[in-house]
Order: sequence, then structure tokens, then C-alpha cells
Amino acid sequence: MALKGNLTRGLCSLFFLVLALSLVSCKSDGIQTGQEAGSTAEGTGGEAISNIEANKTDSPLQSLTYYTFLNSNTAASLKNLSQHEAYKKKREITGVDVEFIHPDNDHSLQLLMTSDELPDIIEAGWISLPGGPEKYIKDGKIISLNDYIDKYAPNFSKLLEDNPEYKKLITTDDGNIYAFPFLRGDPSLLTFRGLAIRKDWLVNVQMDIPETIDEWYAVLKAFKEQDPNKNGQADEIPLYIRWDDLGFLVAWGIKKDFYQVDGIVKYGLIEPEFKQYVATMKRWYAEGLIDPDYIITDNRLRETKLTGDKLGAQYSYTIGKENELMKGIHPTFEMIAAPNPVLNKGDVPILGQQDPVYNGYGAAISASANHIAELVKWMDFNYSQQGGLLFNFGVEGESYTMVDGYPKIKDVFWKEPTSLDRYILSSSYGPFVQDKRWMEQKSVQWKNGRDSLQTWMNAENKRHLPRLSPSEKERSEFDTIISDINLFASEMVDKFILGVEPMEHYDQFVNTLKNMGIERAIAIQQSAFNRYNSRQ
Repeated sequence: MALKGNLTRGLCSLFFLVLALSLVSCKSDGIQTGQEAGSTAEGTGGEAISNIEANKTDSPLQSLTYYTFLNSNTAASLKNLSQHEAYKKKREITGVDVEFIHPDNDHSLQLLMTSDELPDIIEAGWISLPGGPEKYIKDGKIISLNDYIDKYAPNFSKLLEDNPEYKKLITTDDGNIYAFPFLRGDPSLLTFRGLAIRKDWLVNVQMDIPETIDEWYAVLKAFKEQDPNKNGQADEIPLYIRWDDLGFLVAWGIKKDFYQVDGIVKYGLIEPEFKQYVATMKRWYAEGLIDPDYIITDNRLRETKLTGDKLGAQYSYTIGKENELMKGIHPTFEMIAAPNPVLNKGDVPILGQQDPVYNGYGAAISASANHIAELVKWMDFNYSQQGGLLFNFGVEGESYTMVDGYPKIKDVFWKEPTSLDRYILSSSYGPFVQDKRWMEQKSVQWKNGRDSLQTWMNAENKRHLPRLSPSEKERSEFDTIISDINLFASEMVDKFILGVEPMEHYDQFVNTLKNMGIERAIAIQQSAFNRYNSRQ
């Protein structure tokens, strides 16, 4: 590769001189490109459409440089992706050697992009960068992939053909596909949070799982007053939640930030429903139903309260971790998922937690790269059936076995998750399609895990926005407005709930947000949403 000999030296020198950053890079232990085309996730691909066999001796692509952040899950078990079993197997299959470059902090990417000499592949959250991906295409830092995908990426092309919404998500407003994305390949992979409640406490106070806001109030009052932990002391904390958690806010059909209703972008904090939500949280806090120390309680302290038999309900990730921790310690302890709350009994929940199919993260090919066609073929492997299995489940025979066509992860790896992270990337990110069969297996490892996901997925969820791409000018203006508003709003809403600020001042708070430019921020989001809807 043109960059191979001096790229790492140049980057390391630049990072040390400017920000004292270090790069950790190694030669991979090993990786034939392409196999049969197809989908990574069930229902998102098609039949095999071609074979793209790489010739290990004739191919001009023998090695490449790859810049990517090392996810915390993966970093717990290895220092460089060259040690990852999936990438070692990919080298064996493709014959391409990879030098991975992992930055130490978030500043290094923008520093890197000031260089004239870039790695072949740069994996990043492009939508979140100042100016977005279109800026880096115009600046000659990364390339548009449109023509190359059609010619050299049959697996990825078939994926986009079968799923037009995917193409819409990963295309800029100017029509450029800029990266090979991480995509969540099934709706069951989008939801992983919701309200959870102690089932044994409900039994002790003789009440059912609450569904409405009024039912939740009654249950929390009972938790406060009826000694559900049966220790003879008034030490129960009915609920731990922060106001910006989505847990109860969804009952009013709004979010704390931006969402849309029938194509019109809205901002939750200035809507009348948000004032009603804050008034409800204020009442619950005043009556001792919300953890009085919620502002200063971190996850570790919250877990201590829960496993100490003090906490009755919370906004939670996939149910099960606490149940597993309490096995053999507390005879009746059981957390279960509660449905997304509504205002009126029998209503279908309007909203629940739901992440986007595409989070803006993907692997771009830099304008410094040679052998672009071969790089595209190398990336396309990840979207083949073989590549999808590799990155979602690891190496067949080592981390998983095929059982009647189903890739079953070996039980020993669920007992040692760190070991599993050496084989798969489905618990973090990467340029491939996440497979729902991974979550199907993960969610059943803990009691009530799969049930919790099915419960929290029950919502219309039509109001969520996709990841939007404001223009470079819009992004600068938007970020300035929102950074000031977020800081101000966070402090003020807590003051309303704690009773430090009277609710009579809430309308004044809304007017301040408008004076700070929130309506302009909404207009920017609306413009970006309109452009998104116009994409082909």
C-alpha cells in the first residue's frame, strides 16, 4: 500500500506533538474475499448472487490500514482488533493483512482529518461530525461509494435493493453513499430499555403490574406505605428515575428532545404535555415516591439499592442482571418488565424506547487509498452470508455451531462474556448487519430477558426521527443553540421537580427556551427531515 510504510509514523508523530495522543497499531495475525451473497440478518437479504474469489497472489490488495475506535466491550479482552478472532479469520479467508489503528480519545479523529495522508479505511460516526460526511467528501478526505458499490459490492448492493430504507438512511442529501454502515437488521434489535418493577413487591401489596400513570401512582404509594420488603421498616424507595429517562414521558406521546408528528418536527420541552409530565414527577417526588437522591445516584449506587431490597422500580436495561445477582441470596427477588405506560386504560402505547436502524456509524474509504475496487470488495465480504455469520457469531466450531441452520453460540461463552467479545462484534458495532439471532440467544441468558424485550417493543413508535444530517452551516448553528439549551434545561427541570422552582414559572421557562433559539433549532431539524424524506 502507498501509505503502509509511513502512515503510522506520520500519525503517531502528529498525535504526540499536538495532543500527546498515542496510536496502537499492529499487524494482523491473519485474513479470501467474498463468498456467496446474502443477508446477515433473517429477512433482510436474498439468495446468493455471486462469488467474488480473491486471488491471494494476483490481487493488488495485499494489506491495508484501518482506523477505528476500539469499543469498550472489545477493549476489555484485547488491545487491538488484529487479535480479534473474526478479523483473524477474515484474513485467512481474504488473504489481506490489516493494520488497525486505534485512537485514544475523541479528539484524534478530527486531528487525523487534517492530515494529507490518511488510512485506507476510516470507521467513525460520520453523521455526528461537524459538517457531516458531505463535508469530508467535498474536502477530498473520503470518497463517494455509489459507483463502486454497483460494480464491486454485490452483497451490499443486494442488501440495499431488498431494503430501500437502508439506502435512504446511509445516503447524504446530495445523494452520496459515504460508508459501509452498521445496521440493526431486525426491529427486535432496536429496543433494549424500559420500565421494570419488583414482581415480589407487587405480590406483597396485592397489586397488578401498572399500565397507566394513575395505576403507577397507586402502586408506588403502596410500595411507600405497605412495607413490601417485609422488614418492618419504612425504608423502601418506590422508584428510581431521572426526568430525562423516557420511562413515563412516553405516556404523553412526547420525547425530551426532537420527534415528529405527521411529518412536523417538535421539541418536547416546549409542548404542553411536557409541563404535565413535570408536574406529575414533581408530585411523585414531593410524596416520596421517587428516590430523593436521584440526582446524585449513579448506576452502581442504584444497583446497590436494588439488590439491597430497597428499590421497587426503575428505568432499566434488559431485565435479568439483577435477578441473576440475587439468585440464592433473596428467595423471592424478581424484576419484571412493565409495559410502556399510557394515560388511559386500554390505549396502545404511543412511544417506547427505540434506537435507529442506522446510528450514523460506518467505515469510509479515504481519498488517500489505492486499489479502491479491491477495498470495496474486501468490505463487501462483511455483508455476505459468510461475513454476517463471522461478525455476529464468530468462528464456526469455536464460538458457535450450526444446529438445523441456526448459529448457536456455545454455552461456555455466555458464562464468560469477555471471551465471547474476542469472537463477535454484534455486542458493539462494525460495518455489517446485526443479526437478531444473536439477541435471541443473549436475552434468554437471564431470567425474564426475552420477555422484557417483547414487552418494551409494544408501542406504535411512529414519532421517532431517523438520524438527520443538517448542512455544515446548519450544524454549526444548531450545535451552538442546543448545547446552551441542554445545560439550561437540565438544571431547570430538576429545579421544578425538586420544588426549588415553582411550576408557576414553567411558562417563563418555555419562553426562555424560545429566546435561546429553540424554534430555530426546530426549523433546522425540520429542513433536514424534509431533505431526508426527499431522498431516493
